[in-house]
Amino acid sequence: MQLPEEFIEKYRRLLGEEAPAFLASFDQPSQSGFRVNPLKAAPQDTIDRATGRVPYVPTGYYGTVDGKSLDHVAGAIYSQEPSAMYVGEVVDPQPGERVLDLCAAPGGKTTHLVAKMGDTGLLVANEIFRKRAKVLAENLERWGTRSTVVMNESPAELEDQFPRFFDRILVDAPCSGEGMFRKEPAGIEYWNPDYPAECANRQRKILASALKMLKPGGILVYSTCTFAPEEDEQNLAWLLATYPELKTVPIKKYPGMDDGRPEWGDNNPALRDAVRLFPHHIQGEGHFIAKLQNGTPAPDPAVTPARHRRNKKKRHQRSGLDKAAQAEFAAVRDRLWPDYQPKRLLTFGDQLYALPAGMPADLAGMTILRPGLHLGTLKKNRFEPALAWALACDPRTCSRTLALSHDQWRQYVHGDVVTIDAARENGWYLLTCDGFATGFGKLVGNTVKNFYPKGLRF
Repeated sequence: MQLPEEFIEKYRRLLGEEAPAFLASFDQPSQSGFRVNPLKAAPQDTIDRATGRVPYVPTGYYGTVDGKSLDHVAGAIYSQEPSAMYVGEVVDPQPGERVLDLCAAPGGKTTHLVAKMGDTGLLVANEIFRKRAKVLAENLERWGTRSTVVMNESPAELEDQFPRFFDRILVDAPCSGEGMFRKEPAGIEYWNPDYPAECANRQRKILASALKMLKPGGILVYSTCTFAPEEDEQNLAWLLATYPELKTVPIKKYPGMDDGRPEWGDNNPALRDAVRLFPHHIQGEGHFIAKLQNGTPAPDPAVTPARHRRNKKKRHQRSGLDKAAQAEFAAVRDRLWPDYQPKRLLTFGDQLYALPAGMPADLAGMTILRPGLHLGTLKKNRFEPALAWALACDPRTCSRTLALSHDQWRQYVHGDVVTIDAARENGWYLLTCDGFATGFGKLVGNTVKNFYPKGLRF
């Protein structure tokens, strides 16, 4: 790999006798990995092809993922670089908490947080760039989450909406990407000696917004995929010096993980509590993770999200559900999943969503791509259930399922109609394959009409 000469000299100076092994690691192949979704059945086919377990992530494996496999399309696995997996373990969100993933796309760490929360509480996943936010929403939909809201806002806009609101916040900050050079060599083209400092300045603005949204006693996790001290130890030192109420929380170090390096910051010994993952020490790419607590816990002041202060144009009409629409939805729900009783329903135009607990019902002025679980589309005198709702279903609790063979499943995701042999009652069914929910289909006679989204077909 052709690394910039300034980069080589910088890390020779910083790493000293470690530098040759560090620089040699860039010529080694990158390490692939994946996590399994504990909210769904075990993806045995993919697990069988794994080359080992990731020792610091109970659901993590080394190995590659086939993006067109049933395991991946049904949301039973998520392809993720092994070092990046440790971030979710460090955040360690608990069931029922309010959690913010502030820079969430493409969603690997977000899906990890969802899993550790048992898909309970409230997880707000935000991404400032619209195109990346759409990818984030698609990945979370496939994971099958019901408790996640996907937003497309700047951190500065969010701080007004959610003052002192979240129990935990992850800032996986946009960075110079030095730790991913081996996996994504194109990133080298953007690097120059001043780039880490430019990124560090932007990261401090994001962190300042994040802290305004963190509850007293709450946890902030700051992570990057860079080796640059400007973005790592020096930003952690800035946090501790600027916000004296913040204290570092020591992170457990597994074999091959390094302490943060105080000498690369301001020599504050607390910087050792952070963790560095170097590719010449661990089976993965480069990462930096710091964990901080915001003072001591205080009685919950029953803070409610503030109304957005800017008069932004609404993208969709958002409202509750009228009686006719409620009846149309209930008719489908009662046949498919009668035990599912969402507490708060919301419409964006003709799209119906179930809003997670803890999220404000008044969303005026907020740019939201997914305000919760997408249930389906309200059409004239009927309701058409959505793929997201199907992927969030547990087939064992669904009253009307139709099992497809692998060949039939391939027909389904290709957009073809599927023919079945046995006679069944007409209507909507949850389609499954190998025990995984894969979507909804409408049976008419012996033909299953295909409602798999056109943009996802292959």
